[in-house]
Amino acid sequence: MNSRRIHITGASASGTTTLGRAVASALAIPHHDTDDYFWQPTEPPYVEMRAAAERLRLMDEMFVPLARWVLSGSLQGWGDPLIAHFDLVVFVSTAQDLRLQRLRAREALRYGAEAVAPGGPRHQDAEAFIAWAAGYDVGGVSRTREKHEAWLATLPCPVLRLDGARPVPQLTARVVAAVQPAA
Repeated sequence: MNSRRIHITGASASGTTTLGRAVASALAIPHHDTDDYFWQPTEPPYVEMRAAAERLRLMDEMFVPLARWVLSGSLQGWGDPLIAHFDLVVFVSTAQDLRLQRLRAREALRYGAEAVAPGGPRHQDAEAFIAWAAGYDVGGVSRTREKHEAWLATLPCPVLRLDGARPVPQLTARVVAAVQPAA
């Protein structure tokens, strides 16, 4: 496979960005994350969304026409014009309890443990985000397992399914093997 355009997707905190960085490093190709295009740069981050057309324009300017890249995150609901570029989609599935544990740790690291603790200035925002992420498995939110599965079923490229609880080096090896030419 001469081109290597890999999209790694899954629920929030399933490990898509971590795996995306590891795969890009292993293949020595650029890594991009949908959050960098979905959200305007703000302080605090992740407050103001970009319009879908602007996200796609920026992605097209930065990497989409290139033959080799890894894109992590979710495009569900807005990124369908990119589907034709994918050589492989990796779907990372991670149990809800592990994802929510990762989210709590990430929020504490990003904003400070005191800021997200009860009574802290970011506590309500952090709890709302975690509640939103918990809805992935049961529905009722914008990004759900059911919607992801329906989207995956429409893809014309291979879909590799991985367990996000497995060690990152093991997952990376599986993705690299999936895009390496047969010997």
